[in-house]
Amino acid sequence: MQRRVVITAASAITPIGHGREDILRSLREGYSGVKPLRQDDLLAPFIHSQVFGTVDYPIPFDFKRVNRKTMGPVSYYACQVAKEVLEASGLEQEFITSGRLGVAFGSTHGSPTVQRDIYKVFHSRDRAGVSSIGAVDYLKSMVHTTAVNITKMFGITGRVIASSTACTTSSQSIGFGYEAVRYGMQDAMLCGGADEYDTTTVAVFDNLLACSTAFNDEPGRTPRPFDVRRDGLVVGEGAGAVLLEEYESARRRGATILAEVVGFACNNNGGDLILPNLAGIRETLRLALRDADMAPDEIDLVSAHATATKMGDIIEAQAISAVYGDRPLVTALKSYMGHTMASCGVIETILILYMMQEGFVAPTLNLEEVDERCAMIRHVPSLVKTPVRAAAVQNFAFGGVNTGLILRKEP
Repeated sequence: MQRRVVITAASAITPIGHGREDILRSLREGYSGVKPLRQDDLLAPFIHSQVFGTVDYPIPFDFKRVNRKTMGPVSYYACQVAKEVLEASGLEQEFITSGRLGVAFGSTHGSPTVQRDIYKVFHSRDRAGVSSIGAVDYLKSMVHTTAVNITKMFGITGRVIASSTACTTSSQSIGFGYEAVRYGMQDAMLCGGADEYDTTTVAVFDNLLACSTAFNDEPGRTPRPFDVRRDGLVVGEGAGAVLLEEYESARRRGATILAEVVGFACNNNGGDLILPNLAGIRETLRLALRDADMAPDEIDLVSAHATATKMGDIIEAQAISAVYGDRPLVTALKSYMGHTMASCGVIETILILYMMQEGFVAPTLNLEEVDERCAMIRHVPSLVKTPVRAAAVQNFAFGGVNTGLILRKEP
């Protein structure tokens, strides 16, 4: 049994806004959500990169205490976008708790804020330090904390998938959720990812010399995907969620259909855990098209992973060129927000949904001079008003994990 799968609700908390209208305004106006790195008492003073894709506006969380006590900051983000998606979906409470709705949601490594407080105890040599570890600290910091806090808050009893594959976490969530609905294992899946503000991740990439440092005094001018002056990625925070449903059921209940998920692929490079791999990425893009039963010239828009690292952007441009040629528009949405890690796949999917609905493609921000080694694809240097019938969203992660999603405008 293969069923059609559609997206019927979406919500995102991003460095460029919370909700559809804020995000669309930022995309149209070329607003950057990259800000100076907030200082902390641990790593920030020693990090060379002093920029971060920051959520710096208030979010009106109104969760009950019984829910809050098992939530770290990352779960606040996750539960907020899940709440907004369920409210927008119009699903009945009876369905939400019936077992027919599942959750596919993840983060890079639980809540690093909570983990950091636990680590401080390691350096404490008195009993008071040990006793300060709370009974719920593990529940706040475990890798699947976002998924299970969502199930707890909303009484969801279906399948739980808690992907944690760094930058492909939430694109895997959508892909695995799509497969669960397509093959009849669930009738709907709430899918997404989240990551909170944290300097640990920045330090990791900083030590790998993969972070941007040349624009510390001008945060809005970095990252610069595909640009000749790109100097590395910018770490960011955020969350996003989408609701996937079986098409006929969504149509019968009169749900708003935002787009159809028609293809997904996930594979591994089978080798180095860090370096980008042309053969692995190229194969992922082809497998996603095959799953969608679509030809390359049916794709109007490619949302590139494009972190603005020197080698990664070149390899990705080569892969896009090999599979799609120079016909589809290619935009790099991390140029607005930085790299929101576990949430990048779902946030970029949601931004593509919004642009498909509005009939425009936002340009790659800070793309002033295309690196000639990335020039073989059709970049978007300025906003383009055009219908987008089908789009590809691609993401790649440490560990050699690659994902590709294919979306088609609502049936």
